[in-house]
Amino acid sequence: MQFDAKAAKALKAGDHLTVADAPGLRLVASGAGRAWIYRYKSPLDGRMRQVKMGIWPAMSAATAGGEWERLRTERDAGHDPAQERRAARKAAPLLSSTPAELGTVGALVDAYVEHAAPKRVPKGGRELRRTVATMLPDAVRVLTPAQVTRSVAYDLVESYAGTPVQAAALRRELGAAWEWAHDAGRLDDSVPNWWRLVLRGKLRSAGKIKGTKWVDGRPVQGEHQGVQKRVLSVDEVGAVIRHLPHMTRLISDLLTLYLWTGCRGAELVQIEGREVGQDADGAWWWVIPKAKTKLARHPLAKDHPVPLVGRALEVVRARMDVRGDKHLFPPLRGKAAHVEQKVVGSAVWFAMPASKLRPEWERHRWPVIDWAPHDLRRTVRTQLAALGCPPHVAEAILGHIQPGVVGVYDRHEYRAERLEWLRRLAECWEAAAHRAD
Repeated sequence: MQFDAKAAKALKAGDHLTVADAPGLRLVASGAGRAWIYRYKSPLDGRMRQVKMGIWPAMSAATAGGEWERLRTERDAGHDPAQERRAARKAAPLLSSTPAELGTVGALVDAYVEHAAPKRVPKGGRELRRTVATMLPDAVRVLTPAQVTRSVAYDLVESYAGTPVQAAALRRELGAAWEWAHDAGRLDDSVPNWWRLVLRGKLRSAGKIKGTKWVDGRPVQGEHQGVQKRVLSVDEVGAVIRHLPHMTRLISDLLTLYLWTGCRGAELVQIEGREVGQDADGAWWWVIPKAKTKLARHPLAKDHPVPLVGRALEVVRARMDVRGDKHLFPPLRGKAAHVEQKVVGSAVWFAMPASKLRPEWERHRWPVIDWAPHDLRRTVRTQLAALGCPPHVAEAILGHIQPGVVGVYDRHEYRAERLEWLRRLAECWEAAAHRAD
């Protein structure tokens, strides 16, 4: 089938592109994207009808050609694909509710949440529900999807422009809800997905704000620092380690594990005693199950073995003495299995010299400024390189998958190398911790 991809990209909303050797097949552009459509005359009543087959480029021209051939065969056999799809949707259990229950933005979004949230990791599902519950106002929820014009979408997203990360999340989730509703047949193809179009590429964080000063009795925030990728020097790491006794035991232990393992915070807070053990040589290992890693859905991902040496081993064994095989970092209150990752970041910021939270509370301030827990993971990777650790070993320690053919063919775990280089890193941190200021 002949298809001009360049012409397809150049289509404007309202235009369409026909395929010469596939009668009735066309690519139609709208505000929601470009969709493959099969137009035909019904063999039942002679009226013109059309069927949406998929979205380009997710559905390639070759795939669209195969689907067109199948639908044309059905039509030639006396069937009307559009009417049969419509009858199937009416008979589906999901569509058995009244139009009033399904015809609003609120109903559409709630249905999407119930569809999408269970398929995400628990934290992602909770965040989706929170985003919809707190950021979608009633004034928009009561509208029908067709009433969501470009200006309505723009005004809603723009109202959160002061928090661009949250605004982008709202825009992304509502765009996904519209796409799901289109694909599931719960939203007419003619209703555009304005969420994917408004403020595209314009909701990027300008970075955290440095400093706050008081002008005429009002707090005035300082300038944006930009998005920073902080790496602490060895001397700064030493100062951080020496300051850890001033933090709570929970925060001190987790920050220690950041520095001595290089693991992600989301992985550290979920560590369980049952995941820790010794090998035949007496070395201690924490094997992070694939399902708990950031790359859980990557086809090449597997369990992540982490050597426990020095202070990391001391932290883990001390907590195992109390918690046994259970989660080693339980929450102080509530029924959750473990503390949330954000607890660490909040505690670190609370002790920063620039923090204005609870000014009446006295606390020890960090001697090293402008860093966050995840910067320690970046610091670990940088220091491993400085010590001479081979890149493929350093990437394995951090749980990264090598790009390209290397990641496909090199499946070695480098256990001995991980252990050796984390021991060297531990020696480096201990030397820094005992160095005079």
